[in-house]
Amino acid sequence: MNLLKKLNEKARRLKAKLLALWFAYRDPRTPWYAKVWAVIVVGYAFSPIDLIPDFIPVLGYLDDAIILPIGIWIAIRLIPQEIFADSQEKAQEWLAQSKAKPKNWGAAVLIMLFWGLLLFVSLYYVIIKR
Repeated sequence: MNLLKKLNEKARRLKAKLLALWFAYRDPRTPWYAKVWAVIVVGYAFSPIDLIPDFIPVLGYLDDAIILPIGIWIAIRLIPQEIFADSQEKAQEWLAQSKAKPKNWGAAVLIMLFWGLLLFVSLYYVIIKR
Protein backbone atom coordinates (compact mmCIF):
# COMPACT_ATOMS: atom_id res chain seq x y z
CA MET A 1 0.00 0.00 0.00
CA ASN A 2 1.42 3.38 -0.90
CA LEU A 3 1.79 6.28 1.52
CA LEU A 4 -1.28 8.18 0.30
CA LYS A 5 -3.55 5.17 0.81
CA LYS A 6 -2.13 4.61 4.30
CA LEU A 7 -2.71 8.23 5.25
CA ASN A 8 -6.24 8.10 3.82
CA GLU A 9 -7.01 4.99 5.87
CA LYS A 10 -5.61 6.56 9.05
CA ALA A 11 -7.72 9.68 8.46
CA ARG A 12 -10.84 7.54 7.99
CA ARG A 13 -10.17 5.65 11.24
CA LEU A 14 -9.49 8.92 13.05
CA LYS A 15 -12.82 10.33 11.88
CA ALA A 16 -14.62 7.19 13.06
CA LYS A 17 -12.94 7.41 16.49
CA LEU A 18 -13.87 11.07 16.83
CA LEU A 19 -17.50 10.29 16.03
CA ALA A 20 -17.41 7.44 18.56
CA LEU A 21 -16.06 9.89 21.16
CA TRP A 22 -18.84 12.29 20.26
CA PHE A 23 -21.42 9.59 20.95
CA ALA A 24 -19.57 8.46 24.11
CA TYR A 25 -19.52 11.86 25.78
CA ARG A 26 -23.28 12.11 25.20
CA ASP A 27 -23.83 8.72 26.86
CA PRO A 28 -25.05 9.06 30.48
CA ARG A 29 -22.98 6.01 31.53
CA THR A 30 -19.70 7.77 30.70
CA PRO A 31 -17.83 8.98 33.83
CA TRP A 32 -17.69 12.77 34.27
CA TYR A 33 -13.90 13.00 33.91
CA ALA A 34 -14.01 11.06 30.63
CA LYS A 35 -16.82 13.32 29.40
CA VAL A 36 -14.80 16.45 30.18
CA TRP A 37 -11.76 15.17 28.29
CA ALA A 38 -13.88 13.86 25.38
CA VAL A 39 -15.69 17.21 25.11
CA ILE A 40 -12.35 19.02 24.89
CA VAL A 41 -10.98 16.66 22.22
CA VAL A 42 -14.17 16.42 20.17
CA GLY A 43 -14.89 20.12 20.51
CA TYR A 44 -11.44 20.98 19.22
CA ALA A 45 -11.55 18.40 16.43
CA PHE A 46 -14.99 19.47 15.19
CA SER A 47 -14.27 23.17 15.56
CA PRO A 48 -14.10 24.90 12.19
CA ILE A 49 -11.13 26.93 13.51
CA ASP A 50 -7.77 25.44 14.57
CA LEU A 51 -5.77 26.60 17.56
CA ILE A 52 -2.72 26.66 15.29
CA PRO A 53 -3.90 27.78 11.82
CA ASP A 54 -2.98 25.38 9.00
CA PHE A 55 -1.33 28.11 6.92
CA ILE A 56 1.55 28.31 9.43
CA PRO A 57 4.30 26.10 7.95
CA VAL A 58 4.90 22.81 9.81
CA LEU A 59 3.25 23.95 13.06
CA GLY A 60 -0.11 24.35 11.33
CA TYR A 61 -0.47 20.61 10.87
CA LEU A 62 1.23 19.66 14.14
CA ASP A 63 -2.03 19.78 16.09
CA ASP A 64 -3.80 17.57 13.52
CA ALA A 65 -0.94 15.10 13.24
CA ILE A 66 0.27 14.76 16.84
CA ILE A 67 -1.79 16.59 19.46
CA LEU A 68 -5.23 15.43 18.29
CA PRO A 69 -4.34 11.70 18.07
CA ILE A 70 -2.82 11.85 21.58
CA GLY A 71 -5.98 13.49 22.90
CA ILE A 72 -8.11 10.80 21.24
CA TRP A 73 -5.91 8.05 22.67
CA ILE A 74 -6.28 9.45 26.21
CA ALA A 75 -10.06 9.87 25.81
CA ILE A 76 -10.49 6.28 24.64
CA ARG A 77 -8.53 5.04 27.67
CA LEU A 78 -10.76 7.02 30.04
CA ILE A 79 -14.06 5.70 28.63
CA PRO A 80 -15.17 2.20 29.73
CA GLN A 81 -14.76 -0.32 26.91
CA GLU A 82 -18.42 -1.33 26.66
CA ILE A 83 -19.51 2.30 26.31
CA PHE A 84 -16.89 2.98 23.66
CA ALA A 85 -17.88 -0.19 21.77
CA ASP A 86 -21.52 0.98 21.72
CA SER A 87 -20.37 4.40 20.58
CA GLN A 88 -18.27 2.89 17.78
CA GLU A 89 -21.35 1.05 16.49
CA LYS A 90 -23.32 4.31 16.46
CA ALA A 91 -20.44 6.04 14.66
CA GLN A 92 -20.32 3.32 11.99
CA GLU A 93 -24.08 3.71 11.43
CA TRP A 94 -23.61 7.49 11.16
CA LEU A 95 -20.81 7.06 8.60
CA ALA A 96 -22.82 4.47 6.64
CA GLN A 97 -25.58 7.06 6.26
CA SER A 98 -22.97 9.54 4.95
CA LYS A 99 -23.99 12.24 7.39
CA ALA A 100 -21.75 15.29 7.66
CA LYS A 101 -19.50 15.59 10.67
CA PRO A 102 -20.91 17.71 13.48
CA LYS A 103 -19.54 21.22 13.88
CA ASN A 104 -18.73 22.74 17.25
CA TRP A 105 -19.10 26.50 17.05
CA GLY A 106 -18.64 26.80 20.83
CA ALA A 107 -15.08 25.56 20.52
CA ALA A 108 -14.54 27.91 17.58
CA VAL A 109 -15.62 30.86 19.73
CA LEU A 110 -13.26 29.78 22.53
CA ILE A 111 -10.37 29.51 20.08
CA MET A 112 -11.15 32.95 18.65
CA LEU A 113 -11.28 34.36 22.20
CA PHE A 114 -7.88 32.77 22.92
CA TRP A 115 -6.33 34.36 19.83
CA GLY A 116 -8.01 37.69 20.63
CA LEU A 117 -6.62 37.62 24.16
CA LEU A 118 -3.17 36.74 22.83
CA LEU A 119 -3.37 39.64 20.37
CA PHE A 120 -4.51 42.02 23.13
CA VAL A 121 -1.70 40.98 25.48
CA SER A 122 0.85 41.26 22.67
CA LEU A 123 -0.34 44.73 21.67
CA TYR A 124 -0.42 45.80 25.31
CA TYR A 125 3.22 44.88 25.82
CA VAL A 126 4.36 46.26 22.46
CA ILE A 127 2.48 49.57 22.55
CA ILE A 128 1.85 50.44 26.20
CA LYS A 129 4.74 48.79 28.04
CA ARG A 130 7.42 49.88 25.61
